Amino acid sequence: MSRAAAVMLDNEPDEDGERGVIINTSSVAGEDGTAGMLGYAATKAALIGMTLPAAREFAGRGIRVNTIIAGGIDTPILDVTGREAAVGQIQFFANPRRLGRSEEFAALAAHIVENGFFNAATPRLDAGYRVPL
Repeated sequence: MSRAAAVMLDNEPDEDGERGVIINTSSVAGEDGTAGMLGYAATKAALIGMTLPAAREFAGRGIRVNTIIAGGIDTPILDVTGREAAVGQIQFFANPRRLGRSEEFAALAAHIVENGFFNAATPRLDAGYRVPL
């Protein structure tokens, strides 16, 4: 974040004084971690926890900070971590009962960038998924 912000500080501010937007990506495990994922859940929770302080840190310099909490998004990482395991979790999705699409993630990121009032927030993009015990 600090390196991205350093580059953004060279941007000419817009009419609201904004110079840029930082969007971090976390995981539902940061809020719903379970046994066997202590380290992973802790790092994802840290991203969520630093969103507000980072937004406050960069606010006076015209940089907004948000974090998308993603869960069940179909990306190439599933080819490594196990697509079958991810598909097996679909039963715990509220609606729709399918993996998320990368373009759905991109649409949320684009909205965050385009909406200048969206700051210091951590929206979940997960079809209502909650990690089971």
